[in-house]
Amino acid sequence: MLTTMTQRLKHYTDNYVITDQDSKAAVLLLLHGDPNDPLIILTRRASHLKSHAGEVAFPGGMKESHDSDLLATALRETEEEIGLPSSAVNFLGRLPADSPRNNIRVAPFIGWVDSPYDLNPNPSEIEAVFHLPLSFLLDIKHYQYFSLGEGRIQLPCVMYEDYKIWGFTLKVMVDMLNTLLHANIKLRYPSWDEFNKLGYQ
Repeated sequence: MLTTMTQRLKHYTDNYVITDQDSKAAVLLLLHGDPNDPLIILTRRASHLKSHAGEVAFPGGMKESHDSDLLATALRETEEEIGLPSSAVNFLGRLPADSPRNNIRVAPFIGWVDSPYDLNPNPSEIEAVFHLPLSFLLDIKHYQYFSLGEGRIQLPCVMYEDYKIWGFTLKVMVDMLNTLLHANIKLRYPSWDEFNKLGYQ
């Protein structure tokens, strides 16, 4: 599985990493474990945070002035949030930028982590770290929909153990599976206008 993904990621060149002028933030989708059935490292954000509190997310954040490019942003934020140094990450490539809100674009990068490795989550930002099998996401039976805004919109999600995975995080992973493994997973999302009516920006 990892070999197939890596070969198809070659369509996204290193030059694209540093010429993205629209994205203002970056995340790192980290794979590890068995190359034939990799695991994804995910976090649950601390419940006291002002933004996306308690939600499942990739390590990542906003680009800062001293970051040389968006990959540097993703690596710096990963070390700050879960204590994984950039030297432990083997960069594989990146996916097209996407938007968790309609006023910001985020660049998703993909990396591989060799075992063994140590994580040291920052409790001021991260409540938990868990490992999601890629094969779990490939099973369409695990997808469901939940209501938001008193039932006015429906959003896709998956439940893994006690973690609810939805929104930008789920969309990036499904886009990765569709792009790199031709998974053909089709999910329904509301329009930005529908989000905006609920006060989401």
